[in-house]
Amino acid sequence: MYKIILDTNFLLSCLKFRIDFISEIERISKFRYELCILSGTLKELEDKKFGKLALDIIKNKNMKVINSKNSYVDEDILSLKNGYIIATNDRKLIKNLELPIIRIKQKKYLMLYNLNLP
Repeated sequence: MYKIILDTNFLLSCLKFRIDFISEIERISKFRYELCILSGTLKELEDKKFGKLALDIIKNKNMKVINSKNSYVDEDILSLKNGYIIATNDRKLIKNLELPIIRIKQKKYLMLYNLNLP
C-alpha cells in the first residue's frame, strides 16, 4: 500500500481551483493507498487562505498525520523512501524528488507521474 503525502501548496491549489482532490486521487490510483499529511503541513495551513477549509477536510477524511522531524516540511518529504507518493506542485521540490508525484494539470485535474507498478 502506498502512502500519498499531500503537500501544503497542493492542498491550497486544489481548493483554489475547486478540484475535488479526494475523488481525483481515487480516479488516478488503481492501487491501494492511504492519504497522509505531515504535522508541519498542518501548521503551515493554519494562517493561509483556504487553510481552515483544508484542515476541515483533513479532519473529516481522517487522514493519517505523520510527525515532521524538521521545521521545513520539504526536508521531511525529501527524506522519504519507497512506498510514498508526493502530491505537490512545488517545482523546486519536484526537481529534487525521486518518488512518484501527483500534480495538478490545467487547473482541472490530477496526473500521476513516475509510478512503476509491478
